[in-house]
Amino acid sequence: MSGSRETRRAALVMVAMVVLWGYSWVASKVALKHASALDFTAIRVELGIVTLLAAMLWTGRSFRPRHWQALLFIGCIQTAGFLVLKAWALTGGAPGKTSVLVFIMPFWVLLLAWPVLHERIHGLQWVAVVLAAMGLVLVLEPWALHASLFSNSLAILAGIFWAIGAVFAKRLHNRIQVDPLSFTFWQMLIGLVLILAAQAVAPSQPIAWNAEFVANALFCGALATGTGWLMWLYVLHRLPAGTTSLATLAVPVIAALASWLQLGEQPGSFELAGMLLIGLALTLLSWLSIRKHEIPEPMTGQE
Repeated sequence: MSGSRETRRAALVMVAMVVLWGYSWVASKVALKHASALDFTAIRVELGIVTLLAAMLWTGRSFRPRHWQALLFIGCIQTAGFLVLKAWALTGGAPGKTSVLVFIMPFWVLLLAWPVLHERIHGLQWVAVVLAAMGLVLVLEPWALHASLFSNSLAILAGIFWAIGAVFAKRLHNRIQVDPLSFTFWQMLIGLVLILAAQAVAPSQPIAWNAEFVANALFCGALATGTGWLMWLYVLHRLPAGTTSLATLAVPVIAALASWLQLGEQPGSFELAGMLLIGLALTLLSWLSIRKHEIPEPMTGQE
């Protein structure tokens, strides 16, 4: 296959991936009408693991787990912690707003990379941080007591957990070569064990098994989590780093548009201004990464 055809195919895969990840926020919200955050997340991760298992078998990967300490830590933080907090935030929050709050993750990465990776914030990165902070204040509207304050806080915490996992994955990758597919398979398996343990002790209403729940759970688990992550690995190796970095910015945009069209989510003037500021900050950060020729960390892919 020629290079241009391969690039076009990768670009199409990237578009499909962004649509899958963007709409998964709405699909998750719909599925959570019928199941608790823990139950839904367990099913989502189980379906994702089955998809990754098929990919492991297809590619002949070794099933021997490596880097156990990192697997345990990142599996607990980025799979169990991030996905449960994200689903919990969605139970009381709108998909568009929740996705924007979670996608502030790159700015938590900047702050965490300072003490962990010794990467200091400098130059225009500070401008991006300030813009994101201003946007966050406008989205949260702390001057008005909203019932959604709790879900907003959970969304921010989910982004922090995601960032912690990404920073420690980057630290591991700086030391040794890691197979992202195998690492993610075992990371998700470890995270699932923790989710199932929490499921066993946390009381919840039984899942309402119906067509709507099954369809949306399959979409989120098999497509968005499993297939979407395989797509992410595919495009990372075939498209310029800047292209993939900028493309992921469309995920919360699609989530907000889909939520508006399907669920009637209409952000207020302050929320909208805040979302735009956060989007501008993320774009600036991606542009700075392109200038520095930085390669995206595979573990920053949405699960």
